[in-house]
Parts: sequence; C-alpha cells; structure tokens
Amino acid sequence: MNILVVGGGGREHAIIKKLRENQEVETIYALPGNGGIAHDAECVSIGAKDIPAIVAFAQSHNIDYAVVAPDDPLVLGCVDELEKVGIPCFGPKANAAIIEGSKVFSKNLMKKYGIPTARYETFDRMNDALEYLQTAPIPTVIKADGLALGKGVIIAMAREEALQAVREMMEDKKFGASGERIVIEEFLEGPEVSVLSFTDGKTVVPMVSSMDHKRAKDHDEGLNTGGMGTIAPNPYYTPEIAEECMRTIFLPTIEAMNKEGRTFKGCLYFGLMITKDGPKVIEYNCRFGDPETQVVLPLLKSDLLTVMQAVTNGTLAETEVRFSSDSACCVIMASDGYPSSYEKGYPISIPEALWDHVYVAGAAIKDGALVTSGGRVLGCTAVASSLPEAIDSAYAIVKQITFGNAYYRKDIGQRALNAGRT
Repeated sequence: MNILVVGGGGREHAIIKKLRENQEVETIYALPGNGGIAHDAECVSIGAKDIPAIVAFAQSHNIDYAVVAPDDPLVLGCVDELEKVGIPCFGPKANAAIIEGSKVFSKNLMKKYGIPTARYETFDRMNDALEYLQTAPIPTVIKADGLALGKGVIIAMAREEALQAVREMMEDKKFGASGERIVIEEFLEGPEVSVLSFTDGKTVVPMVSSMDHKRAKDHDEGLNTGGMGTIAPNPYYTPEIAEECMRTIFLPTIEAMNKEGRTFKGCLYFGLMITKDGPKVIEYNCRFGDPETQVVLPLLKSDLLTVMQAVTNGTLAETEVRFSSDSACCVIMASDGYPSSYEKGYPISIPEALWDHVYVAGAAIKDGALVTSGGRVLGCTAVASSLPEAIDSAYAIVKQITFGNAYYRKDIGQRALNAGRT
C-alpha cells in the first residue's frame, strides 16, 4: 500500500512510525514532512494547506489511503477533496472539523445539547467585549474563535490583562481573522486531561488519557506553547471519571454532531477539566493532539492502519483496539526563546540507536545535515512499566541529543507523580 500523510510535525512523525509497523505498507509520503520525518518517509515539499496540489499528488502516485493530520487542512476540506477523487481518508470532513475550527460553534453545540462546559459569552464587536469585561468575574478566559496554532487562548488573571487580550485579538489582529470573533468564558479549576478518541460517527473508542504541559517554563510558568511535554496515562482520569465522560460528554458529542448533519469520523480530541462539579469540556480538537500523540500511539498495541480504516469504513465497533498498561513520557526539546523569538539553523546530533524514540517537529536538511528550523524541534519518548521509569528514560534520551540553543523543561511528569502521592 502507498500511504499519504498530510502534515510536517512531531505528531505526523509519530503517526508515520506507527503506520510503518503494518507489513502491507510499502511507501509513506509526507506532505510536506520535515528533515527528521525524512528518516522514516518520503517527504514532498507540498504545503499542508495546498489542497489542489495534495489531491494531484495523491492521484499521480496511486495513493491507497491518506491521513490528514493537522487542523488547517481538515477545516479547509482536504478530506472532502481527496474522497471526491476516490481516495479513502482518515480525518473528518470540513463540516465536522468545524468543531475545532470555530470555538463559537463548539460552545453553542455544547450549550444546545447539554454537554458540560464553562459558562461563556461570544462577541464580534470589540467594544461590546470590553464593556462586558468591566464587570465579568476575574480570572477569565479569552479565546479566539478560529485556529491559532494552539496559542489563541489567554487565561487572564487580572482585568487589565483580559482587556489587553481582547484588544490584541480584535484590534491588533494578533491571530488574524481567527480573532474577529471571540469567546469569553468562565475560568474553571481542576486537573486537565486530554483524551484522544477514535470514532466512526457511531462508536467512540477513547485512547489512553494523557497530561499535557503547556507552559514554556518549569513549574507551569511562562507563556503558553503548543506543548512542552506529555505523560500517559493521566492519573486524574480514573475509571469512574472515564465512565462519566463517556456518558455525559463523548457519546453526547457524537450524537449532537450527527443531529446537526455533521457526522464526525476520525480522531476527536477532548480537552477536559475535572472540576468539583465533574468533568467539563475545555476544548475539542478535530485531530490527534501534539504532543499527546507522541505518548498515546507508542502505547497502542493494535495495528494503527487497521483501526484507521475501520474508522473510515464505519466498522470500529467490530475492530479490536488495545492499549498497553505501561506508561509513557515525552519531553519536548525546543529552541531557547520559543514561543517568542528564537534562532534556527543549529546542527542536530541524534544517535542512530535513539531514532525509534525521537519524533521530529522543527528540523530541516541543510547541506546534508539535520538542523533546527522551528520552535519545538523534537520530542523524546520513552515507554516503561511505571511512570517514574518512563520519565527517567525520556530524560536519559534527551541528554544524548544535542543542538545549539536547546531548551527543555526539567519537570515533565512531576505533576502526575505528585497526584499519585495524594
């Protein structure tokens, strides 16, 4: 089989490594891929949002199956266009990907169908939002309506910070058109849990839960990032919580989307907070999370391609999806200065024996050498029978990889370990 994976980050590298385990897979093309993904797939310099070029490539290279991984091409209808020319895909169509593409849509969906989430108001006029914030409870959360590379959410701990966030989004266009509408919502408290799930629009199969570390600095300080590391499973996601989430959130969301004529098939990501009033939805993503994928897929014991095809074909209920009972930890190595300004072009040294544990995100090939080209450069993942062992092993891998300007958090997984002691 010839497989096409759209995207070029650490998540896509993790998907590609897992797909390669299937003996029927002959060639995997990554569009555009990156310098590290080139170690495991054939990279083609076609951008993930260049849908006409993606479709033309798929047709000319006899692609048997496509995986559209990032949010942008999903929201833009990449799956729709590939399926029009007869190429089966993993990923939702555009009318279902809106669950991530518009926070206003997703909040209104939850309100309409009684799915637990934070109270909220939506605004498309800046002055109305600023007036509302004069008396709104603080802290509060400001969200750009559209896609913003995972950075369009501001947790404002002071009123002036909230007012500034609104101005930056709606007046300064910090996130472009994504900030023309915003959501201002209640600040929730409690442990956060990420749950990725396979769904064919009828059946929902949650994957192993995970815990992301969004802040750039140790002790959850610094700016919000796309994610500085993850562990799985998340100790706060107990069997009792899992059962409640299936009953009150997961199945109701799938049913709501069906009732709206927006059947969701693919990976639906539930960003949850376990509040004193029970689990609530913070956000939906219409795809695998990054870097959650880098700890969840290494724990998948079933064949990924088989599961993905079952999602596409609507046969997920008859397909075995098994996960290991082990633990996993991923530590992101970034360019110092991320998520603000940082330098690029530093050579990366990765011992050959470690490639199975490394997922490359921001790297390019220059003069035959692998060099840094992004903020999040790569993730180091280890699997072990216990979380402390997985954390120690992940950091042992980090210490063997070098590049100039490298930065990483030293405390990935500590929050989870502390949860286990209470």
